[in-house]
Amino acid sequence: MKKLSISLLTALFIITSCNNDENSNNEEPEVVVNENPAAFKEIGSITIGGEAAAEISAYDEKTKKLFTVNNSGTNQIDVIDLTDPTKPTKIGKIDLTPYEGASNSVAVFDGKLAVALESTVNKQGNGKVVIFNTTDYSVIKQVTVGALPDMVTFSPDGKYIMTANEGEPNTDYSQDPNGTISIIEIANNYTVTTLDFSSFSNQAAALKKDGFRISTFAKSFAQDIEPEYVTISDDSKMAWVTLQENNGVAKVDLTSKTITAIYPLGLKDYNTAENAIDVSDKDDKIAFNPWKVKGMFMPDAISHFSANSVPYFVTANEGDAREYTAYSDIKRMKDMKLDATVFPDAATLKLETNLGRLNLVADMGDTDGDGDLDEMVSFGARSFSIWNGNTGKIVYDSKNDVDKKTNELGTYDDKRSDDKGSEPEAVVVAKMGSQNILFVGLERSDAFMTYDVTNPASPQYLQTVKTGDAPEGLLFIPASKSPTKRSLVIVSSEGDGTIKIFQADLK
Repeated sequence: MKKLSISLLTALFIITSCNNDENSNNEEPEVVVNENPAAFKEIGSITIGGEAAAEISAYDEKTKKLFTVNNSGTNQIDVIDLTDPTKPTKIGKIDLTPYEGASNSVAVFDGKLAVALESTVNKQGNGKVVIFNTTDYSVIKQVTVGALPDMVTFSPDGKYIMTANEGEPNTDYSQDPNGTISIIEIANNYTVTTLDFSSFSNQAAALKKDGFRISTFAKSFAQDIEPEYVTISDDSKMAWVTLQENNGVAKVDLTSKTITAIYPLGLKDYNTAENAIDVSDKDDKIAFNPWKVKGMFMPDAISHFSANSVPYFVTANEGDAREYTAYSDIKRMKDMKLDATVFPDAATLKLETNLGRLNLVADMGDTDGDGDLDEMVSFGARSFSIWNGNTGKIVYDSKNDVDKKTNELGTYDDKRSDDKGSEPEAVVVAKMGSQNILFVGLERSDAFMTYDVTNPASPQYLQTVKTGDAPEGLLFIPASKSPTKRSLVIVSSEGDGTIKIFQADLK
């Protein structure tokens, strides 16, 4: 006890010395806290509504407020006082109805709250970003961006706001806007540059060969691209954007405002012991076995870090199907025709207790064009992966660790075995001391996991922590910005509308 007290006093002394006020350039002051990244514990919780009530949250260190997307029969941002994270209190809301948009994402920088809004007048029309003052919620600026902005973020230097504009079609595909990326220059009166992917259409065949996906129903390359999530490099010069349904990541140069590359992510082979998965929700058991199936990574969230001056990005490989009236790309394996030479045991495989229930990509796998499947391709990779930020090449994949660890915790949902397993949804990499720590949110297993990724090629598992129902957003608050001067993880769960606050123990 005496030793812990001395450590705490030392940490507080260092914090007080280093953290007088915000830097003029908003850089994080260096704070040395002897925390244990393998020991996060829940310290506070608040429920702000029912399903869809707590999607994505952003924190303002100036006012110690948390701003959370609330779409549970409302269209608002809930404002929560985090002065005492053990007792979070809802203190207000921002009504978004006047802006003719529904919020998908929020981000905060230096007293500014950016809200990404898809149009409620025409979902396939252009969306907008509305920037509010975090103190009095007054509007600073409204900016038009591409269709269906799904994620918004500030660059680390605060000069840019970026959105990933998904551009989904309507149900009969009579409207299918281009997927785009918008870059907003704050100092230049919030001037917007919106980029589409039409310049890459002549590379479609080569990209597809390397594992990029363009649906068979797409009217054009640019229309089929669906940007999902953005992460921006520490020097604010480069960004990486997930193209979830397309199984790829785009690289963006913020200085020139150009998309410089598309990285196809390829396929994951489940027919190995280390990638073994549970594939049936009808076998009354959880059994991880190798199967002659492949998975598209199809990342949702993305984060980044550097090691030895090399940039890396991390993806949450959730997977996502397109399900519309005019076109659906998902089908049960038992309803597919298999090549008899490749799958001589097709009848056995089609049993519901085997692969029969597994959801497959309906228009992939017929490699020789004869009308039957030569390979089975499923949605997502049931993992997180680390990729080289310069080349897009895979450095590490967590294999089946996510599902196995949550099964050990008792939160793995066997009813999702036929679909995408635990569904890694969110990833955040943060610096804690000299370590790069990765947090992975699992939508269907109601938990987040932590790993030390200081060595990108060999991450070390640290902890699995129970969350609310269907965690959607993960937010890391470093000790330098935290009300408690200790690192916090905020988890927003859309299944039960609950926000939970976790704090790292001291070593």
